[in-house]
Amino acid sequence: MSNQKERIHLSLPHMSGRESKYIDQAFETNWIAPLGPNVDAFEQELAEYVEAQGAAAVSSGTAAIHLALRLLGVKKGDTIFCSSLTFVASANPILYEGATPVFIDSEPETWNMSPQALEKALIDAKRENSLPKAIVVVNLYGQSAKMDEIVSLCQKFDVPIIEDAAESLGSTYKGKKSGTFGKFGIYSFNGNKIITTSGGGMLVSNDVEALDKARFLATQARDPAPHYQHSQIGFNYRMSNLLAGVGRGQLEVLDDRVRARRAVFERYEKALSSIEGIQFMPELEGTVSNRWLTALTIDQDKLKVTPTDILGALENENIEARPVWKPLHLQPLFDSAKYYSHDDGKSVSDDLFMNGLCLPSGSNMTAEQQVRVIETILKVIKKVIKKDECNC
Repeated sequence: MSNQKERIHLSLPHMSGRESKYIDQAFETNWIAPLGPNVDAFEQELAEYVEAQGAAAVSSGTAAIHLALRLLGVKKGDTIFCSSLTFVASANPILYEGATPVFIDSEPETWNMSPQALEKALIDAKRENSLPKAIVVVNLYGQSAKMDEIVSLCQKFDVPIIEDAAESLGSTYKGKKSGTFGKFGIYSFNGNKIITTSGGGMLVSNDVEALDKARFLATQARDPAPHYQHSQIGFNYRMSNLLAGVGRGQLEVLDDRVRARRAVFERYEKALSSIEGIQFMPELEGTVSNRWLTALTIDQDKLKVTPTDILGALENENIEARPVWKPLHLQPLFDSAKYYSHDDGKSVSDDLFMNGLCLPSGSNMTAEQQVRVIETILKVIKKVIKKDECNC
């Protein structure tokens, strides 16, 4: 018999029990195929929650970004600015359209797109007569970027924003819901997100006509004709009625999930923030992060411990944790892409990648599970301190 401890996962799905009502309705009415009443209702309910004019339910957050680029007329040879410290899904759709990504560094107060670096990039692009067709701004781990500054810059240079809020549904910036600051906003309902539909995404906007076109493109761009007729390229991107039913049940408990994730963060912070050399991801004044993942950095000089040391110790205890996202400008896929750092000669996102890690943060974590994580981290640190004392 194995003595291995129970696995603690980074971010598990957390079902509410309310999902079955909507799934059962789909079976009872035989709305099993894509589209149906749950899709329509999920779109309306999500739009109402974030206070947007409309929403289009699709198969993934990636699909939503791709549709947003399509709606903005992005084509081969165009340039798109994109946050560098993010998952590759934020930038892959740029390549789908044959456009060229330019990556923008983070800044220390939010870990998100640096307005300072963005301004440098926009000034250069203006001088070269090559302003980007859009800017993809990512809200990392639930924290909103500095949207006032970014929106102001984009208005000045007349460049539309696609707000990648895949990780920040339920967060707010100065009282306004994350994902609603750009021309388009996107959310993800992947299995590890704060609410899930197993797999899925949502495109939101105040441009209702654009959303109608998004639904058209997402259903293979079928022309209004009695036969199957197609005049442009379409995609199989619509969410199924069954999965939308899951989403409706999940949306009903979203605020509870935000409170639970924030409570997880607060327990970590209380236990570890007094240790010199540990810094938690900040929460910008005037914002409320959903704290989708609790992220922190390790000062390796002060602690004599690396994120790799902690990740290894956690894995030995059967606890899943992750490094901070590897910046896209460091990915082999984008090795020829242009990159603008926050400060000349200093890349904030590089430092965050080298020193950051994400701890298990699920809204269904038990207090006992969190104690296991905290005790494992403390054990690593105390072991190094003890070793240093012995070598004095």
